Amino acid sequence: MSQSDLQALPNVGPAVARMLVDAGIERPDDLRGQTADRLYRRLCQSAGHRLDPCLLDTLVAVFDHANGAPPQPWWHYSRLRVDARSASRYDALVHARLPLDA
Repeated sequence: MSQSDLQALPNVGPAVARMLVDAGIERPDDLRGQTADRLYRRLCQSAGHRLDPCLLDTLVAVFDHANGAPPQPWWHYSRLRVDARSASRYDALVHARLPLDA
């Protein structure tokens, strides 16, 4: 188990990497077939409370990049989340599944 492998993902630092490891995500390949929404809910359940929605934005950034988008800072996705005009795009990103063969 190496948090440094997870920290190679865009926007994933030591704290988020620890949360992922605590939730059973030990390497980037463990993200395959998941969605940012599903993983965020899992992390909230593991923590026992609703986590900051910026964590969801971080996960969306990771998943969007893994699906071929250029790396963006997590706050790029925060802006999409709070901008009503971008809500449908953000919602689609939140529920986009990371391909099993990525």
